[in-house]
Amino acid sequence: MLPVLLELQRLKRLDRTGWVLRGLAPGAESVGAHTYGVALAAMLLADEVRRRGGEIDVERVLRLALVHDWAETRMGDLPRTASDYFGAAVRQRAERAAFDDMVAELGAELGSEYSAWHEEYETRASVEARLVKAADVIDLLAQAFVFERAGARELSEFWADVEAREFGLDGVAAEVVSETIRALVAARAALNGQAQG
Repeated sequence: MLPVLLELQRLKRLDRTGWVLRGLAPGAESVGAHTYGVALAAMLLADEVRRRGGEIDVERVLRLALVHDWAETRMGDLPRTASDYFGAAVRQRAERAAFDDMVAELGAELGSEYSAWHEEYETRASVEARLVKAADVIDLLAQAFVFERAGARELSEFWADVEAREFGLDGVAAEVVSETIRALVAARAALNGQAQG
Protein backbone atom coordinates (compact mmCIF):
# COMPACT_ATOMS: atom_id res chain seq x y z
CA MET A 1 0.00 0.00 0.00
CA LEU A 2 2.80 2.43 0.87
CA PRO A 3 4.12 3.00 -2.70
CA VAL A 4 0.61 3.95 -3.91
CA LEU A 5 -0.05 6.15 -0.90
CA LEU A 6 3.24 7.97 -1.41
CA GLU A 7 2.70 8.36 -5.14
CA LEU A 8 -0.76 9.84 -4.59
CA GLN A 9 0.81 12.57 -2.46
CA ARG A 10 1.78 14.19 -5.78
CA LEU A 11 -1.86 15.18 -6.32
CA LYS A 12 -1.58 17.63 -3.44
CA ARG A 13 1.05 19.60 -5.37
CA LEU A 14 -0.11 19.07 -8.96
CA ASP A 15 -1.70 22.25 -10.30
CA ARG A 16 -5.04 22.17 -12.07
CA THR A 17 -3.86 23.14 -15.53
CA GLY A 18 -7.09 24.83 -16.63
CA TRP A 19 -6.69 27.60 -14.08
CA VAL A 20 -3.02 28.17 -14.91
CA LEU A 21 -3.84 28.39 -18.63
CA ARG A 22 -6.39 31.09 -17.81
CA GLY A 23 -3.90 33.26 -15.99
CA LEU A 24 -4.38 32.22 -12.38
CA ALA A 25 -1.18 31.84 -10.42
CA PRO A 26 0.36 28.39 -10.06
CA GLY A 27 -0.89 26.92 -6.81
CA ALA A 28 -4.38 28.39 -7.23
CA GLU A 29 -5.84 24.87 -6.94
CA SER A 30 -4.20 21.45 -6.85
CA VAL A 31 -5.68 18.23 -8.16
CA GLY A 32 -5.77 17.03 -4.54
CA ALA A 33 -7.80 20.08 -3.50
CA HIS A 34 -10.14 19.45 -6.43
CA THR A 35 -10.54 15.81 -5.41
CA TYR A 36 -11.51 16.96 -1.92
CA GLY A 37 -14.02 19.38 -3.45
CA VAL A 38 -15.51 16.65 -5.64
CA ALA A 39 -15.81 14.25 -2.70
CA LEU A 40 -17.44 16.97 -0.60
CA ALA A 41 -19.90 17.96 -3.35
CA ALA A 42 -20.66 14.29 -4.12
CA MET A 43 -21.36 13.54 -0.47
CA LEU A 44 -23.66 16.54 -0.12
CA LEU A 45 -25.50 15.67 -3.34
CA ALA A 46 -25.86 12.01 -2.33
CA ASP A 47 -27.12 12.91 1.12
CA GLU A 48 -29.70 15.27 -0.38
CA VAL A 49 -30.81 12.57 -2.83
CA ARG A 50 -31.28 10.16 0.09
CA ARG A 51 -33.07 12.81 2.16
CA ARG A 52 -35.58 13.19 -0.66
CA GLY A 53 -36.18 9.46 -0.85
CA GLY A 54 -33.82 8.53 -3.66
CA GLU A 55 -31.64 5.44 -3.50
CA ILE A 56 -27.91 6.02 -3.64
CA ASP A 57 -24.90 4.16 -2.24
CA VAL A 58 -22.95 6.91 -0.46
CA GLU A 59 -19.88 4.73 0.14
CA ARG A 60 -19.74 3.97 -3.59
CA VAL A 61 -20.11 7.71 -4.37
CA LEU A 62 -17.22 8.60 -2.08
CA ARG A 63 -14.95 5.86 -3.41
CA LEU A 64 -15.61 6.96 -6.99
CA ALA A 65 -15.00 10.60 -6.10
CA LEU A 66 -11.71 9.81 -4.39
CA VAL A 67 -10.27 7.70 -7.25
CA HIS A 68 -11.60 9.72 -10.20
CA ASP A 69 -8.35 11.64 -10.85
CA TRP A 70 -5.72 9.18 -9.59
CA ALA A 71 -4.35 8.67 -13.11
CA GLU A 72 -3.22 12.30 -13.08
CA THR A 73 -0.50 11.24 -10.65
CA ARG A 74 1.29 9.77 -13.67
CA MET A 75 -0.35 11.61 -16.57
CA GLY A 76 -0.49 15.13 -15.17
CA ASP A 77 -3.58 17.30 -15.37
CA LEU A 78 -4.05 17.45 -19.12
CA PRO A 79 -6.34 20.25 -20.27
CA ARG A 80 -9.46 19.22 -22.17
CA THR A 81 -7.97 20.73 -25.33
CA ALA A 82 -5.21 18.09 -25.27
CA SER A 83 -7.76 15.55 -26.51
CA ASP A 84 -8.20 17.69 -29.62
CA TYR A 85 -4.62 16.87 -30.58
CA PHE A 86 -4.33 13.17 -29.89
CA GLY A 87 -7.98 12.11 -29.50
CA ALA A 88 -10.15 11.26 -26.54
CA ALA A 89 -9.74 7.50 -27.04
CA VAL A 90 -5.94 7.71 -26.89
CA ARG A 91 -6.12 9.87 -23.78
CA GLN A 92 -8.54 7.45 -22.10
CA ARG A 93 -6.34 4.44 -22.92
CA ALA A 94 -3.27 6.21 -21.55
CA GLU A 95 -5.07 7.23 -18.34
CA ARG A 96 -6.40 3.71 -17.93
CA ALA A 97 -2.94 2.20 -18.35
CA ALA A 98 -1.41 4.71 -15.91
CA PHE A 99 -4.12 3.98 -13.34
CA ASP A 100 -3.80 0.20 -13.71
CA ASP A 101 0.01 0.31 -13.49
CA MET A 102 -0.18 2.39 -10.33
CA VAL A 103 -2.72 0.22 -8.50
CA ALA A 104 -0.91 -2.98 -9.55
CA GLU A 105 1.37 -2.14 -6.59
CA LEU A 106 -1.58 -3.08 -4.35
CA GLY A 107 -1.61 -6.69 -5.58
CA ALA A 108 -3.89 -8.38 -8.07
CA GLU A 109 -7.06 -8.53 -5.97
CA LEU A 110 -7.04 -5.02 -4.54
CA GLY A 111 -5.59 -3.50 -7.71
CA SER A 112 -8.43 -5.03 -9.72
CA GLU A 113 -10.96 -3.64 -7.27
CA TYR A 114 -9.59 -0.10 -7.61
CA SER A 115 -9.39 -0.47 -11.39
CA ALA A 116 -13.08 -1.45 -11.38
CA TRP A 117 -13.94 1.72 -9.42
CA HIS A 118 -12.02 3.80 -11.95
CA GLU A 119 -13.65 2.07 -14.91
CA GLU A 120 -17.10 2.56 -13.38
CA TYR A 121 -16.44 6.29 -13.09
CA GLU A 122 -14.96 6.63 -16.57
CA THR A 123 -17.86 4.79 -18.24
CA ARG A 124 -20.53 6.37 -15.97
CA ALA A 125 -21.76 2.82 -15.41
CA SER A 126 -23.88 3.59 -12.33
CA VAL A 127 -26.03 6.35 -10.92
CA GLU A 128 -23.28 6.89 -8.36
CA ALA A 129 -20.66 7.41 -11.11
CA ARG A 130 -22.95 9.85 -12.91
CA LEU A 131 -23.56 11.74 -9.67
CA VAL A 132 -19.79 11.98 -9.11
CA LYS A 133 -19.36 13.38 -12.64
CA ALA A 134 -21.99 16.00 -11.78
CA ALA A 135 -20.08 16.72 -8.55
CA ASP A 136 -16.90 17.13 -10.63
CA VAL A 137 -18.61 19.85 -12.68
CA ILE A 138 -20.22 21.43 -9.61
CA ASP A 139 -16.84 21.65 -7.87
CA LEU A 140 -15.37 23.27 -11.00
CA LEU A 141 -18.19 25.85 -11.04
CA ALA A 142 -17.88 26.52 -7.31
CA GLN A 143 -14.13 27.09 -7.72
CA ALA A 144 -14.68 29.34 -10.74
CA PHE A 145 -17.22 31.32 -8.72
CA VAL A 146 -14.77 31.73 -5.83
CA PHE A 147 -12.04 32.87 -8.24
CA GLU A 148 -14.40 35.33 -9.94
CA ARG A 149 -15.55 36.67 -6.58
CA ALA A 150 -11.87 37.32 -5.81
CA GLY A 151 -11.51 39.24 -9.08
CA ALA A 152 -10.48 36.63 -11.68
CA ARG A 153 -11.59 37.36 -15.23
CA GLU A 154 -12.06 35.32 -18.41
CA LEU A 155 -13.70 32.29 -16.78
CA SER A 156 -16.99 32.57 -18.67
CA GLU A 157 -16.25 29.49 -20.79
CA PHE A 158 -16.75 27.29 -17.72
CA TRP A 159 -20.30 28.60 -17.35
CA ALA A 160 -21.36 28.33 -20.99
CA ASP A 161 -24.39 26.06 -21.43
CA VAL A 162 -23.85 24.52 -18.00
CA GLU A 163 -27.57 24.50 -17.17
CA ALA A 164 -28.21 22.34 -20.25
CA ARG A 165 -25.49 19.83 -19.31
CA GLU A 166 -26.79 16.26 -19.24
CA PHE A 167 -25.38 13.78 -16.71
CA GLY A 168 -27.64 10.80 -17.42
CA LEU A 169 -29.44 11.18 -14.11
CA ASP A 170 -33.17 11.04 -13.57
CA GLY A 171 -35.67 11.50 -10.76
CA VAL A 172 -34.49 12.95 -7.48
CA ALA A 173 -30.79 12.81 -8.44
CA ALA A 174 -31.42 14.89 -11.58
CA GLU A 175 -33.46 17.40 -9.56
CA VAL A 176 -30.78 17.84 -6.90
CA VAL A 177 -28.00 18.32 -9.47
CA SER A 178 -30.09 20.72 -11.56
CA GLU A 179 -31.05 22.79 -8.52
CA THR A 180 -27.44 22.99 -7.38
CA ILE A 181 -26.19 24.12 -10.78
CA ARG A 182 -29.01 26.68 -11.07
CA ALA A 183 -28.11 28.03 -7.61
CA LEU A 184 -24.47 28.46 -8.67
CA VAL A 185 -25.49 30.19 -11.90
CA ALA A 186 -27.81 32.50 -9.95
CA ALA A 187 -25.07 33.34 -7.44
CA ARG A 188 -22.74 34.19 -10.32
CA ALA A 189 -25.40 36.37 -11.97
CA ALA A 190 -25.89 38.22 -8.68
CA LEU A 191 -22.13 38.66 -8.38
CA ASN A 192 -21.90 40.04 -11.90
CA GLY A 193 -24.84 42.34 -11.19
CA GLN A 194 -23.01 43.74 -8.15
CA ALA A 195 -19.84 44.22 -10.18
CA GLN A 196 -21.69 46.18 -12.85
CA GLY A 197 -23.73 48.23 -10.34
